Parts: sequence; C-alpha cells; structure tokens
Amino acid sequence: MAKSMKLAGLKSVENAHDESVWTATWVPATGSRPPLLLTGSLDETVKVWRPDELDLVRTNTGHGLGVVSVAAHPSGVIAASAALDSFVRVFDVDTNATIATLESPPSEVWQMQFDPKGTTLAVAGGGSASIKLWDTATWRLVATLSIPRPEGYKPSDKSGSKKFVLSVAWSPDGRRLACGSMDGTISVFDVARAKFLHHLEGHYMPVRSLVFSPEHDSRKLYSASDDGHVHIHDVEGKAIIGAMSGHTGWVLSVDVSPDGEAIATGSSDKTVRLWDFKMRAAIQVMSNHTDQVWAVAFRPGGRGGRLASVSDDKSISLYHCS
Repeated sequence: MAKSMKLAGLKSVENAHDESVWTATWVPATGSRPPLLLTGSLDETVKVWRPDELDLVRTNTGHGLGVVSVAAHPSGVIAASAALDSFVRVFDVDTNATIATLESPPSEVWQMQFDPKGTTLAVAGGGSASIKLWDTATWRLVATLSIPRPEGYKPSDKSGSKKFVLSVAWSPDGRRLACGSMDGTISVFDVARAKFLHHLEGHYMPVRSLVFSPEHDSRKLYSASDDGHVHIHDVEGKAIIGAMSGHTGWVLSVDVSPDGEAIATGSSDKTVRLWDFKMRAAIQVMSNHTDQVWAVAFRPGGRGGRLASVSDDKSISLYHCS
C-alpha cells in the first residue's frame, strides 16, 4: 500500500494581516521566480509572500472592504482579488500594476477561479444565483450561468436567496463548472454550451468550498460544507461516492494535493485536517491556529510539497508535505 502523505509544521507568521485572513492561493512559478503565496484579509489588503520563508514581498491596497477571494492565473503572471466592495481587481503579480477593475452589483462577488487555460475568470455570483464568466483578453463579462429557479417559484418566495452562490470550481479539462450555494446544493454547468446540467445533492448547509481532483479527465469533485462533512461526488454520474467527517465545526475550505492522493480541509473548529481518500479518514489533525481556518491551499506541482492555511487569528501557517 502506498505511504500516506504527512504534514510537518514549517513556519507560522503571527499577525500576517491586521484582521482576519479569509483567503489564500498559490501563484504558479514563472521563468524568473518561484511560486508565491497570496493572502487576502478583512483588513482590505492582499499580501504577496515568498514560498518557504513566508517573507512578505508586497502589500497590495485598492479595495474598500474586506478581501473575500484571491485567484491566480495559470501563467503565474497575473492574479485577481475580490472584495466585499463588489470589485474584482486584476493585477500584475510582480509589479502590482492594475490590469483591470471588474465591477459587480453589491453581494454578487464571492469566490473566483481562472479556468485551466487562463482564458476565463469564473466568479461566484452571490445573490445573483449565478456564475459570471469574464474573458481574460478583453475583461468583458461574456456569460452568466444561472441556477434554475425551483418549480413553482414566485418572485415573492424567499427561497431564491438560498441559492446564494459562495464557491466555484473548474474541472481540470475546463469543460465543467461547479458552484456551491448557501442552501447546500451544488450546481454543475456545461461551460461550452452555457447550459445547466444538474444539481449534486447531499449537503444541507452552505457549501463554501469546492475542488475537482486534478487528473485531466477527472469527474471527482470534493465539497466542504457548514454541515461538518466533506463529500466526494461523481460529477457526471450525479452520485456521492464518498463522505468524510471528523471536524467538530463548519468545514470552510477544501483543497486537493497536486497528485490527487490527499485532501486538506480547514474548519471553524480551528484545525487543519489531512485526509487519505482511500481510507476516507483524517490521518492528521494540525492545531496551529487559535481561531477558525478560512482557507487551505496546496502549492501546485514541483518537489517538496507545501500546504498553507489562514485563519481569523490573523496568522498564516505553512506545512511541509512528505
């Protein structure tokens, strides 16, 4: 049997931001520099960190409210940050020059992710109950993928607000988009046809984080929910193929290792957990943080794996994966 991944604490930065740290992502390496870690905070800033020492490279300002999501283009050259001010700022990672500012109505910008080819930025549309697709060549809004209204829906129904879209994930081949809503449903879309395909059921509380397994033809989607569970779905077959539990609070974030063999989660129970997919169990619990853990992120590819976590306690923790 293959040896399970293990995490070892590498470095923590206390007071990495002035307020809660809500989001983190890795920027891929370019020809001239290693990967970088981006973090976003309630303090309205995005910070850029070197990968192993967690040395601060730069603090980006420009948002008027807390930063809820950061996303990196697969080229490693540009990234985007989204805030409660309903703006998405697209910037050059190495110079911090603003490339585009995308404006949305209030409460319609949550998580974001660039597609694997880097041609489209998908933004979870919050109260619009949709995913917005922005073209990265022109920075124009090119499509809105809307979650269908329930049968017999009346505009006066309050149930529409339950489809508030919090999270978004691209399949590795770029053909599917999944989004997670406040009511626990996950909706799957065919991107090329801009068509809603189906819902994935099973969660009953907000789905704040989604990630596809990295294999190119992957149909496997992991979802993290406030109900305390992580579900593994077959996106095409509409089936739950596994469920993992162990957190004693909301599961706020999930990410999958670059080799697809392990997943990490962050929770309101203040822990980061590493799970073995085959064992369907948590194989490690890391208790570095003193408050809820809003994001976990594996560093893409390369040797000497890294996992980062960020928390309401204002700190960043970095782990070595072996």
